[in-house]
Amino acid sequence: MAVLTARPARWAAGAVLAVGVLAGCNDPGTGSRPEGPGSPTAPAAGASTATAPATTAPAAPPAAAMPRSAPKRLRIPGIGVDTSVMPLGLAPDGTVRVPPIAAHSPAGWYDGSPTPGQTGPAVVLGHVTVGRYGDGVFRHLDRMRPGDKVLVDRADGSVATFAVERVQTVAKSHFPTQEVYGNVDHPALRLITCGGTKLSGGAGYTDNVIVYASLVDGS
Repeated sequence: MAVLTARPARWAAGAVLAVGVLAGCNDPGTGSRPEGPGSPTAPAAGASTATAPATTAPAAPPAAAMPRSAPKRLRIPGIGVDTSVMPLGLAPDGTVRVPPIAAHSPAGWYDGSPTPGQTGPAVVLGHVTVGRYGDGVFRHLDRMRPGDKVLVDRADGSVATFAVERVQTVAKSHFPTQEVYGNVDHPALRLITCGGTKLSGGAGYTDNVIVYASLVDGS
């Protein structure tokens, strides 16, 4: 992927989210630990990571990058999502926080990644289920298809509109870290939740669902 020249400092330092314990997969209060790009959990180059075939659309020319502005709301008309977006920082132990396990828990943007519309992969996490409260905000993320639109309302009043390119379900043990968090030369969005089989005893899920999208309009 192309080298990115303008990124937030924490992101440029090489922080990426650890694989296997992403949003919707953990007990309350747990997160994912940042690791460097040389993390042993990253898949080997060329390794097969999908546990279900990824659906892909031809890439449209991406729109021009937007200035930095924090996301405030996320709308996905195709699956009925209309949610506020909370910033997710790092916990004292160095793990990335996740949205709370609560009724109507929102999506969360990792604030060490670019803001949606900036050059680079903006990372948004959401729960697939929220314990005794039932379905999470990304319960139907795996139903998204190439071409679907994702709209992000930003703090400066602008709207970043993304078009989905790929939807992928991956085993946690083969999470494509570089594809998800690696540098890109255009404004991109990654939506991540859990999928696959729900494990017993509150142990989470076997897989992650990942949506890859690119900016098509910023206004």
